Amino acid sequence: MSTATSLARVIVRQIIEAGITDVVVSPGSRNAPLSLAFNAAENRGLIKMHIRIDERTAAFFALGLTKSTGRPVPVVCTSGTAVANYHPAVLEAHHTNAPLLVLTADRPAMLRRTGANQTTEQARIFGKAVRYFADIDGPVFPMDIPLDSLRSGPVHLNLQFDEPLLPDDSKQWLDDISIAPVLFKPRNKTATLKIQATRGVLVVGHDRGGLTVTDVRKFAKKLNWPIIAEDPLSFPDAIGHASIFLTSPAVRSIFTPQAVVVIGRTTLSRSINAFIGLAPVKFVIDSRIATVDSDRQADKRFTEIPNLDCAMASDDWIVQWQKYSHRATKIINEINGWNEASIAKEIAESIPDGTALYVSSSRPIRDFEGFAKPRTGVTTYANRGLAGIDGNISTALGIASGHSQTIAVLGDLSFLHDITGLITREEINCRFIVINNDGGGIFSTLPQRGVEGFEKVFGTPHGLDPAVIAQSFGVDSSTITNIEELKRAVASPIKGISVVVAKTPSREVNADSLKSIYEKMSSI
Repeated sequence: MSTATSLARVIVRQIIEAGITDVVVSPGSRNAPLSLAFNAAENRGLIKMHIRIDERTAAFFALGLTKSTGRPVPVVCTSGTAVANYHPAVLEAHHTNAPLLVLTADRPAMLRRTGANQTTEQARIFGKAVRYFADIDGPVFPMDIPLDSLRSGPVHLNLQFDEPLLPDDSKQWLDDISIAPVLFKPRNKTATLKIQATRGVLVVGHDRGGLTVTDVRKFAKKLNWPIIAEDPLSFPDAIGHASIFLTSPAVRSIFTPQAVVVIGRTTLSRSINAFIGLAPVKFVIDSRIATVDSDRQADKRFTEIPNLDCAMASDDWIVQWQKYSHRATKIINEINGWNEASIAKEIAESIPDGTALYVSSSRPIRDFEGFAKPRTGVTTYANRGLAGIDGNISTALGIASGHSQTIAVLGDLSFLHDITGLITREEINCRFIVINNDGGGIFSTLPQRGVEGFEKVFGTPHGLDPAVIAQSFGVDSSTITNIEELKRAVASPIKGISVVVAKTPSREVNADSLKSIYEKMSSI
């Protein structure tokens, strides 16, 4: 048996025995030992392979799988530039503590810096973005897969495969595999959070700092404070439209809190961060304090949900929040016509229970935060580690592979950025709703609006039809232009991958509409 085959088989066995169920592979010659070993394991029903020809989309697809399954997912590529294409997804995994297991094939170390084809310095290519790195060059894997490191983020194993790369016909190496029943055991929380404030607020970031919705809801119920949730579709008791009515400095001053507890990061609205800044006492609960956010400031910081020792919130305080939420709801319900606020509001309201929802970064996720009515019954996802617009199609499809029905809402630039993510032959049920305003709509809501060269530098109109582009990939596509068509697109059963393009008014019209809504909040 070749040393390459021996190394690959040991790794694949350990991955399966660790309880890992999926692997994402991109084609290549140097990674042939791993690819063929995983293929043999799939033929025995021990793991499921997902093939992606583009390494960047492969890594984001694997990231989506980790989100939907809660398990680490290995991603396998050949040497050279293929490895560098993993970097965006590795960074997103780094900033969300996602357990991405990066397996990069390499030529033997003696060929580095010799002019050998497709050979570069792959060792430590991801720098501090991985929790553990090893440059493996032996026929016998010298250690177990570092599962404990995967608990807190991505791991990179660079595997030096020398020729010959093809295996023998033996299948015995897959015999007597014992699969671990539980991959990660929960850690016991020991710390206690003591708060005496009666005018406090719980603010929950969209990714909840990696905590489950169930655990956060239990904590919120015990705390019994008003809840501001960047993801209102996971917290039915949240204060509706808080990011909208808190845009008014006058309204914010009314709600100056005695203390704020923040779970995760708040990355969507300046109004929420301005509100948090008013609190004289701040507490943060986020596991990333131990990894990527070690300098984050708060009066007290927790990496796990703590036990609670707190005073009851004032009834008047809770009633006041509810009153302003009802006033904001009334104004938002008066929004008519075909615009981005109405689209987010309608999708949030109409999406069937049991559906997974993925929302891309930039404007769409902010519209859901502001205009969605709090509810439950939907499992929501987003890439909020670095909040990039790259890899959104692939991440959504990775998530959808773990659900029976998924809707993904993307902006047109996010869609175009990851268009090769549509190259797949898997049976995945995912409907993409693409908000098409012909460019970078979020910039029209930011201070740079109107500066010289705005359209060229920020607006970046593309003049393309996402529906036609999707059809060129063999994906069923259509265009909608009104709320009734949107309702049907959201409510109808999802079979396979499809794209619905919501053609909206110009970016400037949408920005003016949003500004008008904010101005109305000053008078409530």
